[in-house]
Amino acid sequence: MTGTGDSYRAVAAWLRLILIGIVACWTVPASAATLRLEGSLCHVVTAVQQPDTVLPSLRFACGGSPRDYQQDSLWLRADLRRLPVDRNDVVLMVHHSRFDRLGVTFSYADGSVERQEVRSGDYGSHWRAGGQIAFEAPVHVAPLVAVTLRFDKLASEGLLRARLLNRGDSGAQSAALAALIGAALTLLAIAALYNLSLAIAVRRQFLAWHGGWAACMFLWGLIWSQLHLLAIPGAAGTLSAQACTFLACLAVPLATTSVVTSLGGDALPRWAKGVTCALGGAVGLCGIPLTLLRSAAIESVGSVASILILAALVAVAGCLAWAWRRGSAEARDFAGAWSLPMVTLAVIQIVNIEGSFWGGGSKIVVLFAAAWQTLWLSVAATRRFAQLRIERDRARAGEAQASELARRDPLTGLRNRRGFVDTIGPLLDQARAGTSPVALLLIDIDRFKSINDVHGHEAGDMVLIGIERRLQRWDGALCAVARLGGEEFALLIAGLDSFALARFADSVCQEIAACDHHEAIGARAVTASIGVAEAQGQGDFQQLYRLADQALYAAKQAGRNRVVVRRFTAIGAPPPAPVAAAGGLC
Repeated sequence: MTGTGDSYRAVAAWLRLILIGIVACWTVPASAATLRLEGSLCHVVTAVQQPDTVLPSLRFACGGSPRDYQQDSLWLRADLRRLPVDRNDVVLMVHHSRFDRLGVTFSYADGSVERQEVRSGDYGSHWRAGGQIAFEAPVHVAPLVAVTLRFDKLASEGLLRARLLNRGDSGAQSAALAALIGAALTLLAIAALYNLSLAIAVRRQFLAWHGGWAACMFLWGLIWSQLHLLAIPGAAGTLSAQACTFLACLAVPLATTSVVTSLGGDALPRWAKGVTCALGGAVGLCGIPLTLLRSAAIESVGSVASILILAALVAVAGCLAWAWRRGSAEARDFAGAWSLPMVTLAVIQIVNIEGSFWGGGSKIVVLFAAAWQTLWLSVAATRRFAQLRIERDRARAGEAQASELARRDPLTGLRNRRGFVDTIGPLLDQARAGTSPVALLLIDIDRFKSINDVHGHEAGDMVLIGIERRLQRWDGALCAVARLGGEEFALLIAGLDSFALARFADSVCQEIAACDHHEAIGARAVTASIGVAEAQGQGDFQQLYRLADQALYAAKQAGRNRVVVRRFTAIGAPPPAPVAAAGGLC
């Protein structure tokens, strides 16, 4: 679970960073005046061909809403003498929208004017992080009396937001917003890469959808904040606004699909998945006309999209509640991750907060809600897959243990015949290569049946266990010990020449005879007969076993409690007559 702990610590570090940025931004003094058509702005519509110099002759209307300006010029004028601003220190902040050109005229009390402008595709040095355009009023001896904004071919005045600040507040808020947006975008970028790579590694569909959603939100945040203009300055204006609209609508179907695919077939009925995905897809389809429109219809289509977004949120909440009641752990994880984004999206569809959060409005709230969701889901996925990895490792360990138990004799703990044959493979390979001699010792306890008959099977088991403890001392890299069944044991050893092998076999026989079985059978001695097959060359276990069994039979016939050795040098063809034989009491 170390990876999960590291993830939680990383999340905590990022949250601290974001919190510090919010506190810093919150403490920035904000003596701003929001410009609105209902109160502080007057308007007039002219032909787009009219020059800016016609401003003094225009007759502005200070009530109602402008009409039919999408193909013409919309002029908006604010009388600064009626607003609570320092008229000697003014910065106009306008949120970027869909227009061909924005010209700003600063009018002074002495009759002089200063003009600045930006065009779609060319914001120059006027763009600021947080999707805003800044126009600083030049300092004059006379104070400002009015600011006039001229929009050529504006898509919708209802999407406009403008504020008046002093230079200090404007700089501080822009810097703080840039820091916060950078932190949120970094989280989204990391989450997108993490979820997509995790989806490839574990082959989980919902992680791919969530990774796509995080990537979509990252691109949306990058374009909305205008940080992409550092690399692509020509994308400023309408193109960026259209891309933001498309990405925002695309994020909804990606998110809803991520939710329904994570819950599984058992946790959620098919019809609920279909309805939720259909609502998300409908929002995505609404994004196509919303992206392309530059007429008054954009607000009507936007209202439809808002209703569909709310319906999709209700459907997602219903799916999560349904799956939670059915005991879905994924539903609990997604409920925690989606709680803040769902509340956020619902609130911004109902409540207008566009003039809040230092000019960031609803967009900055959505960006941080997306970062929160991404953090939660990434940590939840990491924790869940860490748990699955632990369970997998436990299952593998249990399987390995079961496999090992299947290769062991339950009474003595020595290898059984299967485990013995599997273990001696490398030693026999050495013999086939001619690099090392090997020998198989078959050990049979003398008159073991009489021990069971006289003292009982429990006593016989104790005798076998005592012999196992003695034989176990030789088990190692060059020697394998096993109980083949009943009172028969086997020992395969490599690297001993004929003389050393004979001495070793005799010591085994003597060690068995020296075992103390007083607790089980009293003073009765227990001896063993040993048949040894020695080989160097090609061969296999069956051939060795056959030759060692012959030697063991000879030891039994010769009176027991002795060792008989038979050896040959060409295992692979039918065994030749033994070239040497040895036998004797232990």
